[in-house]
Formats: sequence, C-alpha cells, structure tokens
Amino acid sequence: MTACVPTSTDHSSSVTDASQFQRPHSPPTGGGPRRRFRIAGADLSASIAVFLIALPLSLGIALATGAPLQAGLVAAAVGGLVAGRFGGAPLQVSGPAAGLTVVTAELIQRYGWRTTCAITVLAGLSQLVLATVRVARSALAVSPAIVHGMLAGIGVTIALSQLHIVLGGSPESSAVDNVRVLPAQLANLHGPAVLVSALTVAVLLSWPHLPGRTGRIARKVPGALVAVAAAAVLTVLTGMNVPRVDLPSWSSHALPGLPEGPVLGIAAAVLTITLVTSVQSLLSAVAVDKLVAARKEPPTDVQRSNLDRELAGQGAANIVSGALGGLPVAGVAVRSVANVSSGAVSRHSTMLHGLWIVLAALFLVPVIDLIPLPALAALVMVVGFQMLSITHIRSASRHREMLVYAVTTAGVALLGVLEGVAIGIAMGVGVALHRLAKTHITTATTADGAHHVQVRGQLTFLAVPRLSRALNQVPEGATVVVELDGSFMDHAAYETLHYWQDAHTARGGRVDITGRSGNRFTGPLSGTGAGESAGTGPHGAHSTHTCCRPWTPWRNHHCDHRAAAPSPAAAGRGGRSAGQLATGLSAFQRNTAPLVREELARLAREGQTPSQLFITCADSRLVTSMITSSGPGDLFTVRNVGNLVPPPGAESADDSVGAAIEYAVDVLKVQSITVCGHSGCGAMQALLNSPPDTPPDEDRTPLRRWLRHAVPSLERMRSKKHSWARISGRMPADAVEQLCLTNVVQQLEHLHTHEAVRRRLEEGTLELHGMYFHVGEAQAYLLQDGVRIGETDAVFDRVGPVEDPEAEGSLKESRV
Repeated sequence: MTACVPTSTDHSSSVTDASQFQRPHSPPTGGGPRRRFRIAGADLSASIAVFLIALPLSLGIALATGAPLQAGLVAAAVGGLVAGRFGGAPLQVSGPAAGLTVVTAELIQRYGWRTTCAITVLAGLSQLVLATVRVARSALAVSPAIVHGMLAGIGVTIALSQLHIVLGGSPESSAVDNVRVLPAQLANLHGPAVLVSALTVAVLLSWPHLPGRTGRIARKVPGALVAVAAAAVLTVLTGMNVPRVDLPSWSSHALPGLPEGPVLGIAAAVLTITLVTSVQSLLSAVAVDKLVAARKEPPTDVQRSNLDRELAGQGAANIVSGALGGLPVAGVAVRSVANVSSGAVSRHSTMLHGLWIVLAALFLVPVIDLIPLPALAALVMVVGFQMLSITHIRSASRHREMLVYAVTTAGVALLGVLEGVAIGIAMGVGVALHRLAKTHITTATTADGAHHVQVRGQLTFLAVPRLSRALNQVPEGATVVVELDGSFMDHAAYETLHYWQDAHTARGGRVDITGRSGNRFTGPLSGTGAGESAGTGPHGAHSTHTCCRPWTPWRNHHCDHRAAAPSPAAAGRGGRSAGQLATGLSAFQRNTAPLVREELARLAREGQTPSQLFITCADSRLVTSMITSSGPGDLFTVRNVGNLVPPPGAESADDSVGAAIEYAVDVLKVQSITVCGHSGCGAMQALLNSPPDTPPDEDRTPLRRWLRHAVPSLERMRSKKHSWARISGRMPADAVEQLCLTNVVQQLEHLHTHEAVRRRLEEGTLELHGMYFHVGEAQAYLLQDGVRIGETDAVFDRVGPVEDPEAEGSLKESRV
C-alpha cells in the first residue's frame, strides 16, 4: 500500500477526512464565475408551441365560464409568468383550466364577475397558507379514482353546455337542464354555427392522424390552432353570420370588488376553488415529473417538483390573476405535456409562453376578433369529452374502484364539484372499509383427518363471528392447522383465536397456526399481539412467526427464526436449509406463481428482450431486481466476484463475461450496459490486503487469479494521472470505498476494449453507465454523464428522494 492511499479514516473531523483525500493537483472546489442569463433554444421553440395551444384554449374556457374573454388571456399570462417563475414544477404550464370551468361559471352566475375575482384572490391566499404549513403532499392521498371522476364529471358538464353553442343556441345553468332542452335545440339548428363547429371538430380530431412525412411535419403545428384558424378563414371567406370574439378595450376591463354575498357561501366558494386548483396542480406536477423522467431527448437535469413551492406559486398566481380580473389559475395537463414533448429544459419556456400571451393580447386583437365563437365552443366541447378518459376508466376498473369513479362523476355532473367530490370520498372510504371487513374463512379436512382452517384477509372484529363459528365446528381432540393469510389482526380477533387455542389444547387437541408461507408459530399467539403483523409472505417482507416482530432481521424472505427447529418433513429432506428452500418454493407456488404465470408465459413465447445488461457483484446483499425496480425479462444480469470485466486476451482471461457481453450486445441488442459496484465489497478488500507485487506463479487459487483483473483498478487509484472518484459531492469514507468507486470506472473502460461494445458505441446505439450502491444506507449513486475517461473527475451522484428540497441543487455545485 502506498502512502497516498490511507487505510483508515479518522471520523472525528469532517475537515480531516476531506484533507486526507485531497489531491495536490485537483482544481479548487466551488467558486468560479457565475453563469450569464441565457435562454436555451429548446425553451424558445417549446414556448411558441405552448403559446399556440394556450391562446385559443384560454379564450374558449373564458367563453364557457361566461367571464369576459380578456379574463382567459389574463389568467394564461399570469400562469406563465408568475406560476412559471415562482412554482416548484419548472416544466409545468399553468393557466385557466377546463377543470375549473363549471365551478367558475357557477360562481359568476351566483355572485357576479367582480366578486368571483375577489374569491380567486382569497383562494390564492389560502393556497399560500397551505404551502406555508407544508401540506401539499397530503393532497396526493386523494384516490386517483376520485380525481379522475371529478374531471370526468366536469368534462361531461362542459361538453353538454358547449354543445348548445355549437348547435347555435345558449347553454342552460346545469347539466340536467342542458339535457332536458337538448331535443328542442336539435330541432332548431343554426346552420352556419353547426358548419363552423363541424369543421373545427373535424380538423381537431383528424390533425394528429395525418399520414406520411407531410403529416409528421404538419403535426408540429398544434391542432387546436389549425382548427380555429380554419374556422376563422371559412367565416371570413364566406361571410357567414356567426358571432365572433369581441375583445373590448382594456381600459374597460373589470377588476375585482369587495365580496358581496353570504359569508358561508363565499367561504364555500373559496374552499372549492382552493381544493380544485390545488389538487389539479399537484397531480399535474407529479405527472410532469413522470414525463420528464421518461423523456430521453433532450437530456436535462430538471429537478423533481417541489410540491409545497408549487402550491405557493399557484397561490401567488391566483392572487395576481384575480387582482387583474383573470380566471382562476391551475396547472394544466394538456399544455404541460406539450411543453415537455416540445423539448423544454427549464422554466424559461413557461415564462416565455406567458410573455407571448401578453404581446398577443396587446397587438393581435384584430386577428383574435376574427375567431368565431362556435369554433371556440367546439374546441372546449372536444376537451370536455376528452376529460372522460377511457384510460382512466380502465385504470379504475383494474384497481376495482369503478364504483368510486362512477359515483364521483355522477355527483359532480348532477350536484356540483364540491358535493360530487365529497360523495366520492365517502364512497371511497366505504369501499376501503368493505375490503377491510371482507375476510374469507374456509374449512377443510385432509386425508389424514387433520382439519385446515384458512383465513384470507384482515382479521378484525367484523370477522370474529365467522371465525368463531368456523373454529367451533372443529371436533374436540382433533389436529388443526390455522393458516392466517393477512397482514393485520386486531385485539378482538386475537383474543378469540387465543382463547380457542387454549381451550382446544386443554381438551387434548393440537393447534398449529401458520402464515401463508407455511411457517408456523412455535407456541401460542403470545408473539402476535393485538394490532401486530400477521405476515405477508414473499415480496411483502416477512412471513408470520412468533419471533417475527417488526424489528426482527430479514432472512431469505423470512424472519430470523434460528431458535425454531426444522419441521420433521424438512429434516427428512436434508435438514433446516432444505426446509427453508422447500418453504420458499412452496410460498412461491402458492402466492407468487399465480400472479406472474401469465407474464412468464408471454416471455416464454416471445423470448427475452431485456433493455440493458447489468454487470454487478455476486455479493448476496445485492438484490438487483429490488434496487432497480425491475421484473422478469427487464435485465440481462451478469454477476461475478468484484463486478469485473476482463479485457479480451488478458492473462488468465475468463471468456464467460466476454461471452455474456457479446451475446447481450449483438444478439439481445441491449440499449445500455451498467456496471454496478457496492460498498464493503469483499473482492476489493481482498485486493487491498493482498501483498504487493505478488508473482503470478503464486496466484495458485482461482480467486487470486480472478482478482488479477482488478489490479488495474488498484493501479488507477494509486496513480497521480487520475483524479479520485467522489461520491455525491464528498470524498469516499475510506480506501475500500475509494477502490470500489474506482473499480466501476475502470471496468467501464475495459468495456471499450470489447469489439461489440466499441462498434455499438460508435454507432450511437449503446450507452454505458456506472453505478454504486451503498448497502448500509440503501442508497444508489450514478456516475455523472456516463463514462469518465482520462484525467477528468468521476463523480457519483445520489439517486432518489432528498429530505432537503434544496439539497438536490447542491449536487452540481459541490462537484470539483
């Protein structure tokens, strides 16, 4: 070991630790000139695309609510400039939302426009208060079925009201009234309005499906803009007598006044606007995070949404919008998706789109006045129908929440948003209680005369009568196996089962109480008190045992039951280890196999098509499927001691790794290769502890010969030509961790020596990634910007949630 590689670290001082690993030639940390303000070209193009969608939609939503048409433009501009600047979701676009149309229309009809603006200001203040107490994430506790049902109910209401304008009439005040007068409206159609609306709908629906190369180019222009423009051109050329947009002078624009109306009514209105705008904005921000994470081009380091900051930004936007006479503001999915899809990389795109709205409202009024109102109504009607999403219906059905979805939709459409959501929440709670009380208890008698009582579901006081009836049917003195297939047992159920077990045992019977994995409790239920876990099985953590408390260690999907003796059947098959293996296989066949059988059958038919090759250590603590959240067929995994990649033709070469690489790259056509090291690697420890300059003829064991492939990693760490690897802005804790990190970088360089890898890299069809997993912290780190070769730094950045929202931004700053 050379003097420059410390073998121990004094943890008494973080300054001492950092100085131990500071290299003389390393550049200074931090500092440097501040970047000049610059707008990326991707943000500029994305802002124009979003502006072209937002302009007609803002006017259409304002028309649907009955508000002044300028109010839609004010809300769109404020949503872009204020929420875009101060919100916590950089790529989310805010503005007037179709989901607020029904609420706002009802408020305008009841209290008037000036009071509605004041309610919007008060709702913004309420959002600022909620952001201050940091309750934004609690909004995500609302079931998606309720949120999607609310949007569907609003969509139905919007579509029915705008249908009357499409047909040349005027909408009624409620969805029921709109349905009631629809036959009379159909009998009295206005031809020009129907023709303009039909053209708008036809263009809007057909535009995304234009075929060929011309279609791909044309689709870069938003369909909403093309549809409204086509309707405007038709009315101008033919001279049709249809109502058009009429933007009055901004000097006569109505501003808010003092709220007028009953206090409870105003308070309910403020609460409704606050809840609807907040929930819609936060759920939209989460959806935008998913879109950004799934986007491959252009590469960006956009941070995850800070939901409390986003809520504060929405509150500030509503205050400003209401004060300027605009509609309520919320994060909207359609414009946000367009922003992400157009390649936006920062909040500049959202802010620029707000600026374009301002310029259009000031200088393009003559052009905007050419837009026919039936075209805007048709546009909003289509948006309303699209809010009744087939995808949401299938999702609710798949998760057995269709009743909650349907009740919420009907409640919102018939009674109103706040009432419908309240009914949906009540229905959701009722469904959850029903599932909690839905416990299946079955009894059977085996061939040897033993009685089997199986309990599937949660054992609560609601299931006690059925449990007691099933247990009392067991004859005295019989052998009984009670299988508890659930994760909770309350006090009443515990007492019932415990007293029956004592009574049955006292009369000469035998009782074995097991979990669903087949492991049995070694004694009475003294180990599972009221409210304790009754076991979950594979993929759920522990199976039930008397020793299985929540704090007991995890061992092979079971708790550490070293005190429990193996069953006689297991002993007959080779002892305790064989018993554990048989138990695990039995649990898989009983619980997991039915769930994955269909997917595995598909993989068996279609063959494997993994997306990446994952090279990692053979260490038993590394569960690749767990740390990568992958399933069958996702990863082509190669495991060996030390996650090594021997170069082709190396001395004592092992072709097994090279063969796997060639097969994955050339045959399976994987898109990426990841080399994953981990903390406390035994191979790296052995390499550090080996005597220096060991002659090759003394490497007599297979392990010694294999570790020769890691010697370049040790030399790289000791070399002054390479800066040391860093982990999330800090130096490694000790020499072992430094070698583990350096080994990942070195093995990535070894990958370049393989012909198949080099060829795919030159073609641009393969990516290489370095990864480090800290076992003790359960924390993953990714090597920045892929592979670092030469004298540049190798920095591993943390992956996953960070408790301090500002900490994520400091990762780049801490990099040397």
